[in-house]
Amino acid sequence: MEGIIERLLAFNEQINSIVWGPPFMILLVGTGLYLTIRLGFFQFTHLGHAWRNTFGKVFKKEKKGDEDGEITSFQAVTSAMAATIGVGNIAGVATAIAVGGPGAVFWMWVSALFGMATKFGEAAFGVKYRNVNEDGSYSGGVMQYIENGLGKGWKWLAVLYALFAGLAAFGIGNMVQSNTVAVALSEFGVSANVTGVIIVVLVGLVTLGGIKRVASTAEKVVPLMTLIYFAGAIVIIIANISAVPGAFRDIFYYAFRPAAGVGGFAGATVAQSIRYGVARGIFSNEAGLGAASIVHAQAKNTPVKQGMWGIWEVFIDTMLVCTMTAVVILSTGVFGGVNEAGELLDGAELTSAAFTQGLPGPGGYVVLIALIFFAYTTMLTWNFYGEKSWEYIFGKKVVLPYRLLFLGFLFLGAVGGLQLIWNVADTLNGLMAAPNLIALIALGGILAKEKNNYTDKLDNK
Repeated sequence: MEGIIERLLAFNEQINSIVWGPPFMILLVGTGLYLTIRLGFFQFTHLGHAWRNTFGKVFKKEKKGDEDGEITSFQAVTSAMAATIGVGNIAGVATAIAVGGPGAVFWMWVSALFGMATKFGEAAFGVKYRNVNEDGSYSGGVMQYIENGLGKGWKWLAVLYALFAGLAAFGIGNMVQSNTVAVALSEFGVSANVTGVIIVVLVGLVTLGGIKRVASTAEKVVPLMTLIYFAGAIVIIIANISAVPGAFRDIFYYAFRPAAGVGGFAGATVAQSIRYGVARGIFSNEAGLGAASIVHAQAKNTPVKQGMWGIWEVFIDTMLVCTMTAVVILSTGVFGGVNEAGELLDGAELTSAAFTQGLPGPGGYVVLIALIFFAYTTMLTWNFYGEKSWEYIFGKKVVLPYRLLFLGFLFLGAVGGLQLIWNVADTLNGLMAAPNLIALIALGGILAKEKNNYTDKLDNK
């Protein structure tokens, strides 16, 4: 068995080196930069406007308009954030720092700032090019905006995306999540088998009910758990405020210089910082993957207004939550530390150690509880992403079998090995992102026109 795993790791590493090589990094960040320029830096110039027309209206009663859709805009964005605010914010950030050094955080920021334009486009196109099915439900996402936006001649690219997205769901939104929860609970004596069974039952109770049940769960759980995690991080940062300037210094300094070894940390090159910063950034905020467009397409909203939810989705996920995690890790002195087995602290274990150090007693439990709930909601939304992707290829008949298969892989992830799962997830993320990025570049002019029409109306008010 070990020999098979080693061969799989070696094969995946070869593909991964291509998928996450310089050309793809340029395509990923370059797409965000291209859209930022085409949109006139909209995500920066209209950031306040976007807030007032998205989260700023959460507590106001929504006016009934002519917009179609199955769920509210808030339910759509919390469902999307259920996928983005998850293990990536807790374990992904820690892994980026543990492998790429403090400088990796800077490259996470870079990918996020330009990724805000990318996610704007994904959310806007999700609404603009969605289809209404015979039963009144909606189908939208990368597949639809490739086929409906670029034309039938591009359907092959849409099918390619749907295939990769359906497979990627078993990694980023499935096995990575269940495995991380199982590893965390094992510290408290809970076996992986028991964790796997519980996860399967709890996820199945929601996902078998479809998007409305997923959205209803997400809009309640995501805001609450984000606030709890955020509050815990703020307390730790304030308690270690004298170390915070040094943490930010390291982030900026080592973004452009090799990071020297410290403790169990062997050091990192600038190339490693960029690679793991961008890779874990996209794993966290998912800007470029295009998957969130599938749930944004369900929203009762117009394209540009839904796109603005996408901007803030990335900002909150990476610029706030991920940054909080990074500063906690770097300011508490646990970076470079080792566990009882003498291994470098990495992933959720590193974040947990930082919270325990900064908030003795409840700190570790804050991470554990957040990890469980973040992972849970991520699994719910990614099940929907995967089933809608394969529904595009195989039709409605695949939905129930996909949901059941998804539950089976959740159990396998809980009892499987972390290294193989994370590596495969990274590869699949890159493969599914490529068709989406090509489509966004090709449709950049249409996106700019949509934005200009919207801003012209604002100027004429």
